[in-house]
Amino acid sequence: MSKNIQSCNSDLQLRVKAIITEVSKGKVKALCEFGEVSAKLKGSFYRNGSLLDMVLVVGDNVWLHYNDCGDSMITEICERRSSFVRTDFSGHAAGYVKTMQSQVLAANFDVVFILASLNQEFNLKRIERYLATVLSSNAKAVIVLTKADLAEDFQKRVDLVRNEFPAIDCFAISSTTGFGLDNLDRYIQKGKIIVFLGSSGVGKSSLANRLAEDDIMAVSDIRMKDDRGRHTTSIRQLIVLRNGAMIMDTPGIRELGLYDADKGICEVFSDIEEYIRSCRFSDCTHRSEPGCMIQQMLNSKQLSLERWKRYLTLQKENEWGKKKSPPVKKQIQIR
Repeated sequence: MSKNIQSCNSDLQLRVKAIITEVSKGKVKALCEFGEVSAKLKGSFYRNGSLLDMVLVVGDNVWLHYNDCGDSMITEICERRSSFVRTDFSGHAAGYVKTMQSQVLAANFDVVFILASLNQEFNLKRIERYLATVLSSNAKAVIVLTKADLAEDFQKRVDLVRNEFPAIDCFAISSTTGFGLDNLDRYIQKGKIIVFLGSSGVGKSSLANRLAEDDIMAVSDIRMKDDRGRHTTSIRQLIVLRNGAMIMDTPGIRELGLYDADKGICEVFSDIEEYIRSCRFSDCTHRSEPGCMIQQMLNSKQLSLERWKRYLTLQKENEWGKKKSPPVKKQIQIR
């Protein structure tokens, strides 16, 4: 490092900028110009032992007082340029859950790799839900279909995804053989942060290990009865690759509740949004009103009933999530 630090001098308060790389059970690690350090929040972030109006997550940019002999002190959390937020429960719980907590999973990322397996666990609806959330996070979405080496005819599913989401880049890969990984190079650039998002067993850890050229993450076997994996990632962590890019891995998510995903839903279902704007009446319920463009498209088969139902489901879930979840509290900055 370019700067010399007087060892264990408690009077020396060197203020440096850092990025949070790990948050787990009160344990915080941050990466700064002196390498990765253990850190803790300044006492003014707490009230009666509880955090105030913020939650520290992987990817947060912070200012800290560097300590080379112990925990560095985080004194300020910078405003997030992007964040990934979900609710604790998905929409099917709407009948009996009175309140939920919105949860920030990650911050300040540039690209989100939506990972989906090409084996029998392939689920277009899940990809659609992830995509609606990601497109509302101000990050670029890329669909990565994994385990191409285990699928007999993976191209059919690749074509299906590309036809369903023509504006989104989609690639098939194999972390085992290296097939298709070169297509991801354009996104994995120095200084860029890439989020891995996908359910257990889709190969997030395997892909991270392959890109890092090291076994940095545990990989568990897939349960043969249903192709689902065990949860091998227990903490959210930021992995720095040799070229300076960073991978942000999140635990496997089986239930992704939507939270304030209006923007993403509009992009995923841009055709339906256009049909709705073309209805004769602005308050059209799309059931039996004259001049309803949705009904015209359904009757002419230009809009499938299945796609229309998926749109309604995500809209209902999103509205319920916003109603039941308190808003994500604004971050505070304390020096």
